[in-house]
Amino acid sequence: MPSENETLVPELAASVGDRLGEIQGISAERRSILDDLADVIVPRVRGGGPVRLTFICTHNSRRSHMSQLWAQVAASIFSVPGVETFSGGTEATAFNPRAAAALRRAGFIIEPFTDGKNPVYDVRFSPSMEPIQVFSKIYDAAPNPGGGYIAIMTCLSADSACPVVDGADERIAIPYDDPNAFDGAEDEAEIYDERCREIAREMLYVFSEVARRT
Repeated sequence: MPSENETLVPELAASVGDRLGEIQGISAERRSILDDLADVIVPRVRGGGPVRLTFICTHNSRRSHMSQLWAQVAASIFSVPGVETFSGGTEATAFNPRAAAALRRAGFIIEPFTDGKNPVYDVRFSPSMEPIQVFSKIYDAAPNPGGGYIAIMTCLSADSACPVVDGADERIAIPYDDPNAFDGAEDEAEIYDERCREIAREMLYVFSEVARRT
């Protein structure tokens, strides 16, 4: 069971509760893929960590950021120690405001730290925590680790473009459909919210498995 989560932003705590209720709906095929990630996290936790996870997609603009943030929340509420999450791309663009908006609707506190073409955002899931600074970057650029991490490919194009990820100890592919195909569509927000929910419940599943095994 997850640890007490009163320190979460209340809206985010409600989202987490909803997503936990959906875990049983994850297909057996998808669970098998997610279990591959849990399999490589568990020995690192048992060994005392650290457990560094870098989520990678082509532009580091949507899915990789969502995955980074939800994985950090999941590790926190299941009390999995030593987890540090990062995100990056095969090229740098910007954290897409539509993805940021979906995360805000889920309950994250997201505030601009800098502006410009590739702004930096302060992200919190607890009012008292130090912010996670989020912006688009190449997967091995600072502040991401240059080595000793697990690379998690969140899109098919990055997966095919990077058969080998420099510095990664392990490489796992967990692709998600890109919501950008619906940018400007009437149901844009709905599609982004569904992708956010999907990533949330899958990261919660992964860390529930890690917690169960450790």
